[in-house]
Amino acid sequence: MAKLVSKVYGEALFEVAVDHGNAIRLMNETAELQKILEDNPDFDKLMKHPGIPKQEKLSMVEKVFRGRVSDDLTEFLKIVVTKERYGSLKAIFAYFTELVRESEGMGTAYVSTAVELTKEQKQAVREKLLQTTSYQSFDVYYHVDPTLIGGMVIRVGDRVVDSSIRTKLEDMKKQLLNIQLG
Repeated sequence: MAKLVSKVYGEALFEVAVDHGNAIRLMNETAELQKILEDNPDFDKLMKHPGIPKQEKLSMVEKVFRGRVSDDLTEFLKIVVTKERYGSLKAIFAYFTELVRESEGMGTAYVSTAVELTKEQKQAVREKLLQTTSYQSFDVYYHVDPTLIGGMVIRVGDRVVDSSIRTKLEDMKKQLLNIQLG
């Protein structure tokens, strides 16, 4: 259910951003707002509290955000509060950001390696990703996982390329177990 909520509201925000020609600006604004909300957990508690009337929450949104964030974002926040979806705001913003990044040709890759890569190796990975995908730019997040033994695992969206030694050994083990002797 939460995934459906984030998708519906994230797509709605994306449509507004595209219609108004400000997708990148609104994406950056939602990221900044997310940081602010994370830094102010008391505001989050107030907005999620079931005992506070919806009208009072709408008034708080108006007072806190009007003039500080874009009108599009303020109005969106009011809709989210009205429909009692404030608890899904983080997931909505994440889905919206994903849509904007995809539409702008901006990819995100998660790279796991057994050892830390050098600056040159990281640049080579980035260049290879750009060559083999349709993205114009990439944010690449690196993670060291010694259990991989060697090689790397790259995840871009729902695609995974696993060239780790650990996986190759597991595959070899399965093949050897399937061999019937005599």
